[in-house]
Amino acid sequence: MTPGRLRIAVQKKGRLAEGSDALLSRAGLKLRHTRPDALLQRAENLPIDILRVRDDDIGPFVADGVCDLGFVGLNVLAEDDLEDRVEIVQRLGFGRCALKIAVPETADYHGARQLQGARIATSHPRLLQSFLDKNDVAATVIEMNGSVELAPRLGIANAICDLVSTGATLEANGLKAVDTVFESEAALVRSRQTPANGLAEVRDRLLRRIDGVIATDGAKYIMLNTTREALPAITALLPG
Repeated sequence: MTPGRLRIAVQKKGRLAEGSDALLSRAGLKLRHTRPDALLQRAENLPIDILRVRDDDIGPFVADGVCDLGFVGLNVLAEDDLEDRVEIVQRLGFGRCALKIAVPETADYHGARQLQGARIATSHPRLLQSFLDKNDVAATVIEMNGSVELAPRLGIANAICDLVSTGATLEANGLKAVDTVFESEAALVRSRQTPANGLAEVRDRLLRRIDGVIATDGAKYIMLNTTREALPAITALLPG
C-alpha cells in the first residue's frame, strides 16, 4: 500500500460486499478496474485504497489502525468484542440478518430453558454463550467454522446457532428458527486512531458524501414551473 492514502476494508465477497461497493460508488468513489481476485483496489479521484479482505479481518484491521474505515456486520464486531475498540459511524440498512437458535422441524420448543444440557453448534460461540448465560442455561457449545446447519443431521449437535436471512437454508436442512440471539446489519466503522499524513480531511469528506447518500435514499428531486401564488398549495401537497 502506498503511504499517504486512506485505507478502507471491504468484504472481498459475501452478503456485505455488493452493498458496500454500491454505497462507495454512489458516494462518488471511482475505482480502477482490477482482476476479480485482487486484494487491493485504488481510487482514481481520491487518495483511497480499498482492501478486499475476509469479513472476520475487517473489525481487527480497523481496531488496530491498519485500516481507517471498514464495512462490517454488527455480529462480527460483537462476536470479536470490538465494539469499544472502533467507532460505529452509522448502521447502513443492508445485510440485515439475525443470529438464531434453530432446532429440527419436528422438535417441540417452548423457550430457551429447553436447551438445558443440549449440544449447540455455532460459528458465534461468544454471542451464543452470552445468550445461554442470560437465560441461565447450561449447554455445550460446539464451535464450527462452516456448514453449521449440517450438525444435527450428522449427530454432532441437537441444535444450532447460525445467521439467518431468509430461512431457506434452514428449511433445506430440516431445521426451524426458534429464538433470536442477535440482530445484525452492515455498519460503517472507523478507527479511533487519527489517519496519518493529514488524511482526516479525506476521510471526513468521504463520510459526508456517504451520509448524504443515505439521507437521500428513496427521496425524489422534483422540478416544476409554477406561479408564486400557488406555492402554499404545492407545499401542502409536497411538504418535503
